[in-house]
Amino acid sequence: MDLNGKVALVTGGGTGIGRETCIALAKRGAAVAVNYSRSKEEAEETAQQIRNEGGRAIALQADVSSDSEVRRMVDRIVQQFGTVDLLVNNASITRHIPLDDLEAATEDVWDALFDVNVKGMFYCARAVAPYMKQNKQGAIVNVGSIAGQTGVGSSLPYAVSKSAVHGLTKSLARALAPEIRVCSVAPGAVATRWWAGKEQQMERLSPNLPLQRISTAEDIAHFICATLEQEAITGQIITLDCGQTL
Repeated sequence: MDLNGKVALVTGGGTGIGRETCIALAKRGAAVAVNYSRSKEEAEETAQQIRNEGGRAIALQADVSSDSEVRRMVDRIVQQFGTVDLLVNNASITRHIPLDDLEAATEDVWDALFDVNVKGMFYCARAVAPYMKQNKQGAIVNVGSIAGQTGVGSSLPYAVSKSAVHGLTKSLARALAPEIRVCSVAPGAVATRWWAGKEQQMERLSPNLPLQRISTAEDIAHFICATLEQEAITGQIITLDCGQTL
Protein backbone atom coordinates (compact mmCIF):
# COMPACT_ATOMS: atom_id res chain seq x y z
CA MET A 1 0.00 0.00 0.00
CA ASP A 2 1.30 3.42 -0.96
CA LEU A 3 0.71 5.67 2.06
CA ASN A 4 0.86 8.84 -0.01
CA GLY A 5 -2.57 10.50 0.03
CA LYS A 6 -3.96 8.15 2.68
CA VAL A 7 -5.66 9.35 5.85
CA ALA A 8 -4.32 8.01 9.14
CA LEU A 9 -5.53 8.16 12.73
CA VAL A 10 -2.87 7.71 15.40
CA THR A 11 -4.16 7.44 18.96
CA GLY A 12 -1.90 8.78 21.68
CA GLY A 13 -0.20 10.66 18.86
CA GLY A 14 1.28 13.56 20.79
CA THR A 15 4.17 11.83 22.52
CA GLY A 16 6.65 8.96 22.21
CA ILE A 17 5.94 6.25 19.67
CA GLY A 18 2.70 7.94 18.66
CA ARG A 19 4.38 11.24 17.88
CA GLU A 20 7.13 9.64 15.82
CA THR A 21 4.55 7.55 13.96
CA CYS A 22 2.56 10.68 13.07
CA ILE A 23 5.70 12.33 11.72
CA ALA A 24 6.78 9.23 9.80
CA LEU A 25 3.35 8.83 8.22
CA ALA A 26 3.28 12.50 7.21
CA LYS A 27 6.71 12.17 5.58
CA ARG A 28 5.23 9.34 3.50
CA GLY A 29 2.46 11.67 2.33
CA ALA A 30 -0.39 10.65 4.63
CA ALA A 31 -2.77 13.12 6.22
CA VAL A 32 -2.64 12.53 9.95
CA ALA A 33 -5.17 12.89 12.76
CA VAL A 34 -3.17 13.22 15.98
CA ASN A 35 -5.35 11.95 18.81
CA TYR A 36 -4.73 12.83 22.43
CA SER A 37 -6.51 12.43 25.73
CA ARG A 38 -4.60 14.80 28.05
CA SER A 39 -1.45 15.77 26.12
CA LYS A 40 -3.07 18.65 24.22
CA GLU A 41 0.02 20.83 23.92
CA GLU A 42 2.19 17.97 22.67
CA ALA A 43 -0.44 16.81 20.16
CA GLU A 44 -0.92 20.31 18.77
CA GLU A 45 2.85 20.73 18.50
CA THR A 46 3.07 17.45 16.58
CA ALA A 47 0.31 18.50 14.18
CA GLN A 48 1.88 21.94 13.74
CA GLN A 49 5.29 20.44 12.96
CA ILE A 50 3.71 18.32 10.25
CA ARG A 51 1.95 21.35 8.77
CA ASN A 52 5.13 23.40 8.94
CA GLU A 53 6.83 20.75 6.83
CA GLY A 54 4.09 20.90 4.21
CA GLY A 55 1.93 18.03 5.44
CA ARG A 56 -1.68 17.79 6.53
CA ALA A 57 -2.53 17.17 10.17
CA ILE A 58 -5.07 17.96 12.85
CA ALA A 59 -5.00 17.34 16.61
CA LEU A 60 -8.18 15.84 18.08
CA GLN A 61 -9.07 15.15 21.70
CA ALA A 62 -10.87 11.94 22.57
CA ASP A 63 -10.72 9.45 25.40
CA VAL A 64 -10.45 6.17 23.50
CA SER A 65 -12.11 4.31 26.38
CA SER A 66 -15.33 6.16 25.48
CA ASP A 67 -17.07 4.73 22.44
CA SER A 68 -19.09 7.91 21.89
CA GLU A 69 -15.98 10.11 21.98
CA VAL A 70 -14.22 7.80 19.52
CA ARG A 71 -17.14 7.92 17.10
CA ARG A 72 -17.29 11.74 17.30
CA MET A 73 -13.56 11.91 16.64
CA VAL A 74 -13.80 9.69 13.58
CA ASP A 75 -16.73 11.78 12.29
CA ARG A 76 -14.53 14.89 12.54
CA ILE A 77 -11.69 13.19 10.69
CA VAL A 78 -14.04 12.20 7.87
CA GLN A 79 -15.41 15.74 7.72
CA GLN A 80 -11.87 17.12 7.48
CA PHE A 81 -10.16 14.55 5.25
CA GLY A 82 -12.99 12.56 3.66
CA THR A 83 -12.24 9.08 5.01
CA VAL A 84 -9.94 6.99 7.20
CA ASP A 85 -7.53 4.54 5.54
CA LEU A 86 -5.09 3.73 8.35
CA LEU A 87 -5.32 3.31 12.11
CA VAL A 88 -2.48 3.07 14.59
CA ASN A 89 -3.89 2.04 17.95
CA ASN A 90 -1.09 3.40 20.13
CA ALA A 91 -2.86 4.93 23.14
CA SER A 92 -2.10 2.97 26.30
CA ILE A 93 -1.75 3.52 30.02
CA THR A 94 -0.10 1.58 32.82
CA ARG A 95 0.29 1.42 36.57
CA HIS A 96 3.67 0.57 38.11
CA ILE A 97 2.96 -2.26 40.56
CA PRO A 98 5.37 -5.03 41.63
CA LEU A 99 4.33 -8.22 39.88
CA ASP A 100 3.91 -10.15 43.12
CA ASP A 101 1.81 -7.45 44.83
CA LEU A 102 -1.55 -8.95 43.94
CA GLU A 103 -3.48 -6.84 46.44
CA ALA A 104 -2.37 -3.65 44.68
CA ALA A 105 -3.91 -4.88 41.44
CA THR A 106 -7.30 -3.50 42.41
CA GLU A 107 -10.50 -3.57 40.42
CA ASP A 108 -9.99 0.10 39.54
CA VAL A 109 -6.56 -0.65 38.09
CA TRP A 110 -7.86 -3.57 36.03
CA ASP A 111 -10.79 -1.54 34.73
CA ALA A 112 -8.68 1.50 33.83
CA LEU A 113 -6.06 -0.49 31.92
CA PHE A 114 -8.52 -2.67 30.04
CA ASP A 115 -10.78 0.28 29.22
CA VAL A 116 -7.96 2.12 27.44
CA ASN A 117 -5.54 -0.59 26.33
CA VAL A 118 -8.06 -3.14 25.03
CA LYS A 119 -11.57 -1.75 24.70
CA GLY A 120 -10.19 1.53 23.38
CA MET A 121 -8.42 -0.24 20.55
CA PHE A 122 -11.58 -2.15 19.72
CA TYR A 123 -13.70 1.02 19.74
CA CYS A 124 -11.30 2.76 17.35
CA ALA A 125 -11.13 -0.22 15.01
CA ARG A 126 -14.91 -0.54 14.96
CA ALA A 127 -15.37 3.17 14.24
CA VAL A 128 -13.02 3.29 11.26
CA ALA A 129 -13.83 -0.12 9.76
CA PRO A 130 -16.87 0.99 7.70
CA TYR A 131 -14.78 3.60 5.86
CA MET A 132 -11.99 1.13 5.15
CA LYS A 133 -14.53 -1.44 3.95
CA GLN A 134 -16.07 1.19 1.68
CA ASN A 135 -12.62 1.93 0.24
CA LYS A 136 -12.01 -1.83 -0.25
CA GLN A 137 -8.68 -1.40 1.53
CA GLY A 138 -7.40 -0.48 4.98
CA ALA A 139 -4.77 -1.33 7.57
CA ILE A 140 -4.62 -1.28 11.36
CA VAL A 141 -1.61 -1.66 13.63
CA ASN A 142 -2.19 -2.23 17.34
CA VAL A 143 0.76 -1.38 19.58
CA GLY A 144 1.21 -4.30 21.94
CA SER A 145 4.23 -5.14 24.08
CA ILE A 146 6.60 -7.97 24.89
CA ALA A 147 4.91 -7.81 28.31
CA GLY A 148 1.96 -9.48 26.59
CA GLN A 149 4.24 -12.32 25.50
CA THR A 150 6.38 -12.79 28.61
CA GLY A 151 3.91 -11.88 31.36
CA VAL A 152 6.48 -9.48 32.82
CA GLY A 153 5.96 -5.73 32.70
CA SER A 154 5.20 -2.62 34.69
CA SER A 155 2.35 -4.47 36.39
CA LEU A 156 0.42 -7.71 36.12
CA PRO A 157 -2.73 -6.01 34.76
CA TYR A 158 -0.64 -4.19 32.16
CA ALA A 159 0.97 -7.43 30.93
CA VAL A 160 -2.42 -9.13 30.72
CA SER A 161 -3.94 -6.15 28.89
CA LYS A 162 -1.20 -6.34 26.26
CA SER A 163 -1.74 -10.07 25.88
CA ALA A 164 -5.37 -9.19 25.23
CA VAL A 165 -4.26 -6.68 22.58
CA HIS A 166 -2.44 -9.48 20.79
CA GLY A 167 -5.57 -11.64 20.94
CA LEU A 168 -7.71 -8.74 19.75
CA THR A 169 -5.36 -8.32 16.80
CA LYS A 170 -5.86 -11.90 15.65
CA SER A 171 -9.63 -11.76 16.10
CA LEU A 172 -9.94 -8.46 14.22
CA ALA A 173 -7.71 -9.77 11.44
CA ARG A 174 -10.23 -12.56 10.87
CA ALA A 175 -13.29 -10.38 11.39
CA LEU A 176 -12.21 -7.61 9.01
CA ALA A 177 -10.56 -9.63 6.22
CA PRO A 178 -10.15 -9.44 3.30
CA GLU A 179 -10.45 -5.67 2.95
CA ILE A 180 -8.67 -4.70 6.18
CA ARG A 181 -5.35 -6.01 7.44
CA VAL A 182 -4.67 -6.01 11.20
CA CYS A 183 -1.30 -6.61 12.86
CA SER A 184 0.33 -5.85 16.18
CA VAL A 185 3.80 -4.51 16.88
CA ALA A 186 5.18 -5.71 20.23
CA PRO A 187 8.05 -3.47 21.35
CA GLY A 188 10.46 -4.28 24.12
CA ALA A 189 12.09 -1.50 26.11
CA VAL A 190 11.79 1.79 24.21
CA ALA A 191 13.45 5.06 25.12
CA THR A 192 10.35 7.16 25.80
CA ARG A 193 9.02 9.17 28.73
CA TRP A 194 7.72 5.91 30.27
CA TRP A 195 11.33 5.33 31.31
CA ALA A 196 11.63 8.76 32.95
CA GLY A 197 13.37 8.34 36.29
CA LYS A 198 14.57 4.85 35.33
CA GLU A 199 17.50 5.82 33.13
CA GLN A 200 19.96 3.82 35.24
CA GLN A 201 17.82 0.70 34.81
CA MET A 202 17.83 1.28 31.05
CA GLU A 203 21.61 1.72 31.06
CA ARG A 204 22.00 -1.60 32.86
CA LEU A 205 19.66 -3.37 30.45
CA SER A 206 21.15 -2.10 27.19
CA PRO A 207 24.57 -3.88 27.28
CA ASN A 208 22.86 -7.20 28.08
CA LEU A 209 20.68 -7.19 24.95
CA PRO A 210 21.97 -9.03 21.87
CA LEU A 211 21.99 -5.78 19.88
CA GLN A 212 23.35 -3.84 22.90
CA ARG A 213 20.93 -0.98 22.42
CA ILE A 214 17.45 0.12 23.44
CA SER A 215 14.88 0.65 20.69
CA THR A 216 13.95 4.24 19.93
CA ALA A 217 10.48 5.57 19.24
CA GLU A 218 11.67 6.22 15.68
CA ASP A 219 12.57 2.52 15.29
CA ILE A 220 9.05 1.48 16.22
CA ALA A 221 7.41 4.21 14.14
CA HIS A 222 9.23 3.24 10.94
CA PHE A 223 8.31 -0.40 11.42
CA ILE A 224 4.66 0.53 12.01
CA CYS A 225 4.69 2.35 8.68
CA ALA A 226 6.31 -0.63 6.96
CA THR A 227 3.64 -2.92 8.40
CA LEU A 228 0.89 -0.61 7.15
CA GLU A 229 2.46 -0.70 3.70
CA GLN A 230 2.87 -4.50 3.49
CA GLU A 231 -0.19 -5.98 1.79
CA ALA A 232 0.71 -9.65 2.33
CA ILE A 233 0.48 -9.71 6.12
CA THR A 234 -2.33 -9.82 8.63
CA GLY A 235 -2.99 -11.24 12.09
CA GLN A 236 0.69 -11.19 13.06
CA ILE A 237 2.32 -10.13 16.34
CA ILE A 238 5.71 -8.74 15.38
CA THR A 239 8.35 -8.30 18.08
CA LEU A 240 10.83 -5.40 18.01
CA ASP A 241 12.98 -5.67 21.11
CA CYS A 242 16.69 -5.70 20.12
CA GLY A 243 16.71 -9.36 21.10
CA GLN A 244 15.33 -8.82 24.62
CA THR A 245 13.11 -11.90 24.53
CA LEU A 246 15.66 -14.27 22.96
